[in-house]
Amino acid sequence: MTHILAIDQGTTSSRAILFDGALRVVASAQEEFAQHYPAPGWVEHDPSDLWSTVAGTARAAIEKAGIGADDIAAIGITNQRETTLIWDRDTGQPIHNAIVWQDRRTADTCDALRDAGHEPMITARTGLLLDPYFSGTKVKWLLDHVPGARERAAQGGLAFGTVDCFLIWKLTGGRVHATDATNAARTMLYNIADGCWDADLCALLDVPMAILPDVRDCAADFGVTRADLFGREIPICGVAGDQQAATVGQACFQPGMMKSTYGTGCFALLNTGTDRVPSKNRLLTTIAYQLNGKPTYALEGSIFIAGAVVQWLRDGLKIIREARETQPLAEQADPAQEVVLVPAFTGLGAPYWRPECRGAIYGLTRNSGPAELARAALESVGYQTRDLLEAMRADWGAQADGVLRVDGGMAASDWAMQFLADILGAPVDRPVVTETTALGAAYLAGLQAGIYPAPEDFAKGWALERRFAPAMDVAVRDGKYARWGRAVAATMNV
Repeated sequence: MTHILAIDQGTTSSRAILFDGALRVVASAQEEFAQHYPAPGWVEHDPSDLWSTVAGTARAAIEKAGIGADDIAAIGITNQRETTLIWDRDTGQPIHNAIVWQDRRTADTCDALRDAGHEPMITARTGLLLDPYFSGTKVKWLLDHVPGARERAAQGGLAFGTVDCFLIWKLTGGRVHATDATNAARTMLYNIADGCWDADLCALLDVPMAILPDVRDCAADFGVTRADLFGREIPICGVAGDQQAATVGQACFQPGMMKSTYGTGCFALLNTGTDRVPSKNRLLTTIAYQLNGKPTYALEGSIFIAGAVVQWLRDGLKIIREARETQPLAEQADPAQEVVLVPAFTGLGAPYWRPECRGAIYGLTRNSGPAELARAALESVGYQTRDLLEAMRADWGAQADGVLRVDGGMAASDWAMQFLADILGAPVDRPVVTETTALGAAYLAGLQAGIYPAPEDFAKGWALERRFAPAMDVAVRDGKYARWGRAVAATMNV
């Protein structure tokens, strides 16, 4: 048994990737699923879509690889974080659609808690800010709004979980209700210093602790799958939230190393080692990974809209048919035009944390067209990344590595990555394997299963595909970033 099956359950699609004993990709499968928007600022997923696409892509990848379940040593899971589900322990049926991490319906709840003075305590214990992004207020909303949910929860009949936890439950046939430390750390209910669910936070949000899952290391025993799913029981040995899995996949094991993943959103993490660095610039203090009972911490900046801005060009404006058309379109843009897009479609994330903001476009002229909008869309990701790195450097100081490792779908765009290096004024390194989220999940499972090496040896295998060096004139860079700052300020003042 020399293969690892990585399940990568994302915001817009589910993927399954098979890795061999040398961590090479053998086969993969991917399937998109529907997004549901029941009200402005609300985002939901049908839990049955999450499960069916995971099960379907896993079987498809195994079939493509031409191997059997007997060849698979373990399964690793990585997932969209903060997305919240509650289901019935007896039937396994969710009581409501999953509330997605992008969802802003609990903004008023967060405002009330902040006005009551609770944010400092929440931040001190969880490393998080009071924001609808995190799971805690989503859990409260579900218990408050689904008829009978609070009563059923009080009787011990309901289970809460992030997507990884729900998948573990489904894969094991309801035998295991568990999550890992990185996902627990994103709920606003978990004390990252003490390494446990926090009774005071649960009481504050009126969340019964009986519905919470067990919390385990990222490389640990999460049970075995039902035999009927793949032909035999397969151990689940690795779990990490998608951004933490990417941090592992990028081999950012040393304090000061940084990575940024460009999926639906953009998420930058800076490894701070054993130090929980409190942010003075509205970043998050979180768990990067936890091995052998010992957490490694990170500073994180979260951008809600990155790759999703390209989806908007495709599905909303319909000026492209495929994401890959964005780069050649952007290259055609008139360099004299200074169109700036602030993609606050679901609010602004770090370092602003303004959930009420909505998107805006500045600098339009009569000649502005699809090319200028495409360029502005790609540039918006670079600007937002610089916002994060400026805050990280202010919190961490000169110890921060000057190189940014990148991955995710948008990292494949040479134009976008060159602009990123230009606007940061720092090298951007793209690895040979850009599917680092799935790679990290696979590595964690393989580490636990005993077929992959220790972290320091795994890091030696990290391979550079291309380094993007900054080439933009400093005055041009500063002028463009100042224009972005004015656009953000104007958006927040609307």
